Amino acid sequence: MLSCILNSNRAIQVNIQIIRIFARMREILSSHKDILQKFKQLEELSLEHDEKIKLIFRYLKQLEEVKHEELEFLNNRPKIGYKREQEE
Repeated sequence: MLSCILNSNRAIQVNIQIIRIFARMREILSSHKDILQKFKQLEELSLEHDEKIKLIFRYLKQLEEVKHEELEFLNNRPKIGYKREQEE
């Protein structure tokens, strides 16, 4: 703000440079606004996928438990069929 008040050549040059920098910053922000929006969409999509992946792993654990229970049942059931004398 001081560069706006002072009348020296250096103050005028600083004021012009400040205005150019702010204009450039505004231009950069507006041109990258769509990129920032895409990043936000990707982040939201990523969070959604994280939840789905967690759900898949939860189902896989349930299936593993069921398979383990089935194997345990099959191993503990009484055998049927013809038995030789040695097996009794």
